[in-house]
Amino acid sequence: MIIDQLKNASSYFDISKNIGAALCYLRDTDLSKIEPGRYEIDGSNIYAMMQKYETKSKESGIWEAHRHYIDVQYIIKGTELIGYANIEYLKDGEYDDVKDMLPLYGDGVYFEVNAGTFVILMPQDAHMPGIAVSTTQSVEKIVLKVRV
Repeated sequence: MIIDQLKNASSYFDISKNIGAALCYLRDTDLSKIEPGRYEIDGSNIYAMMQKYETKSKESGIWEAHRHYIDVQYIIKGTELIGYANIEYLKDGEYDDVKDMLPLYGDGVYFEVNAGTFVILMPQDAHMPGIAVSTTQSVEKIVLKVRV
């Protein structure tokens, strides 16, 4: 897992070609003009999901991990907690290959993510996004799915 400010994105361009392209997209795109929905960036190699939602309680959250895609999550507006745990410390649910979604059960640590911050979550990084810091609030976020 990597967490940093978008102004430092160039430090991570060399992790992989696709992660570099995803971070360039975040840096070079006026995200305020994108409506919620799914957008192709490089076919199935990189796509974006623009989201607007209300944060929720930890009890309402779901631990998840992905096998085929890396998540690059970027907060545009608002603040949320994102839970993190290595998948080895959680119990697996039933993997959904169509959604590339592995539900997991257990506990982890939570960190606060503010506007202007991105998080890179690799396949071994279980995460629980969209959690309220103290009270529910509106969040605007873009999630870039980057093929492994």
